[in-house]
Amino acid sequence: MTEVELQWGITPLKLPTEQQCQTWAEAAIQVDLKTQDTALTIRVVNAAESRQLNHDYRAKDYATNVLSFEFELPPGLVQPDDEPIYLGDLVICASVVIEEAMTQEKTLEEHWAHMVIHGVLHLQGFDHIDEAQAEQMEALETQIMQQLGYDDPY
Repeated sequence: MTEVELQWGITPLKLPTEQQCQTWAEAAIQVDLKTQDTALTIRVVNAAESRQLNHDYRAKDYATNVLSFEFELPPGLVQPDDEPIYLGDLVICASVVIEEAMTQEKTLEEHWAHMVIHGVLHLQGFDHIDEAQAEQMEALETQIMQQLGYDDPY
């Protein structure tokens, strides 16, 4: 099971709900973690907060759809057996997601699902820095989205 804490840095919207985020996150959990309890936080923010975080952590001066911050246990600490594995934090900019959904002619729910799935894959070490990585990650995202009944996000 995946525990999702949904935090609102803006006035809460109808989408996404905590249950939806949990469903999408669980669908993105890969085989090596499927039998373990996991946890993550999703913070929904405005463009100013997204831009600041993107600037501080990626040296890019614009708001972006999703930022992922993978959690690593500090050296010397051991994962307690009775605690879920904390994957990390996702920061999703609501205004960017809404704008992208309209521009890409997707439903808002579909695009939120894609952003959560994309972010959760990042928290598990997937990336799209080079073409081979991008193809693997995009194929996995498409498979997960289609398993959930959504269209190919690409």
